[in-house]
Amino acid sequence: MKPALFHSPPPASDTERPVPPWTRRLAYALPLLLLPSCLWRLPFALHFEMGQVQDLGMPSYWLSVPYVLGLSLLSELIAILTVGLVRGWGEAAPAWIPLIGGRPVRPWAAAAPAVLGGLALTLLFTSIPLGDGRGLTPYGIVEGVGYTNDAWQALATVCLAPLAAWGPVTIALGIAYYRRRTAPGA
Repeated sequence: MKPALFHSPPPASDTERPVPPWTRRLAYALPLLLLPSCLWRLPFALHFEMGQVQDLGMPSYWLSVPYVLGLSLLSELIAILTVGLVRGWGEAAPAWIPLIGGRPVRPWAAAAPAVLGGLALTLLFTSIPLGDGRGLTPYGIVEGVGYTNDAWQALATVCLAPLAAWGPVTIALGIAYYRRRTAPGA
């Protein structure tokens, strides 16, 4: 007898049409890909600066704790929602929603927010290094954060670099969802 705490994989017939294995793997990997950046943020809530050199002081605890915890939880919840692009619960509205509960989701109604959100995330987390701690972003040249030593900077890079993949992965999953749902024939 298998203990109830182990998760069994979803059945192959969970979706209307078969999901390509690469999209399933990518959708399930995305929340894990973002986890290091969420964990990196948590010490900032308690005013531990993680080796960063900051001119501005930290906000008070009543502001920093809910903000950092909320941001981390929200980013993980949004990443978990992308799993709906490869599962059956992303193809039909939940029964508890009034008026539309149980009805099929139109492909564009799920793919369009995924692609637009992926574009926004790509713009938000993309930066081209210019040197001297500066980076070129879609909204101008920004100064990088200084660190007390190279170990803190390396840890920050390892934890925060996967954020750059969030947008492109979401776009790829949204396009794959739309193509799978609108492909002629079954």
